[in-house]
Amino acid sequence: MPLSSLPSYVTIAGRSTAEIEVRRSRFVCDLARVETEEAAREFIDAVRATSRDARHHCTAFILGPDGATQRSNDDGEPSGTAGAPMLDTLRGRGLSDVVAVVTRWFGGVLLGTGGLARAYGEAVTAAIDAATLVQRQRRTVLGVTASHATAPRLEHALRGRADVTVTDVTHGARDVTLALGVDPSSRGAVEALVAEVSSGGAGIVALGETWVDVTA
Repeated sequence: MPLSSLPSYVTIAGRSTAEIEVRRSRFVCDLARVETEEAAREFIDAVRATSRDARHHCTAFILGPDGATQRSNDDGEPSGTAGAPMLDTLRGRGLSDVVAVVTRWFGGVLLGTGGLARAYGEAVTAAIDAATLVQRQRRTVLGVTASHATAPRLEHALRGRADVTVTDVTHGARDVTLALGVDPSSRGAVEALVAEVSSGGAGIVALGETWVDVTA
């Protein structure tokens, strides 16, 4: 599906951490929101640096509105027992722009391949359950310019709509500019509202597209 046709995707609001214990082995999952592969790898390095006494730091991340970038690493665990189930868990929860690092301290009892896969997946699940989820919605960016007298009424009317996000308000010497994130399907209705409230006096210009956070 082309990126431009994707209406939304789900990510996390910020970092979360969860710990589980399986037969004396500790599994700590650190989950973070990232938007680039570079940021994901920086987070992985940061987690690794704070727990160098651990035997494994297994990782998985998914990036992009369409989840096009997906990576995982077993970090010394048997092939397919760590990174792959971690990635499957992220995919199964429909998440993107997220990186997971599961740090394992070995407890002296071998878990077997099936046990390892379950433990790594469950650690990621616990961290997701502890996180706040947000939905990212694709929005058309509009710039609305109005007089100082009209702008407050416009802002009030626009903030009352679920399909509009007022992302910025700039007060100039002569007028006020509102930056809006608008649901593409509502653009016509929003432009009509702006014209009505401003009696046709406000200017509107399309500035491209962006993504905004809403409650998942």
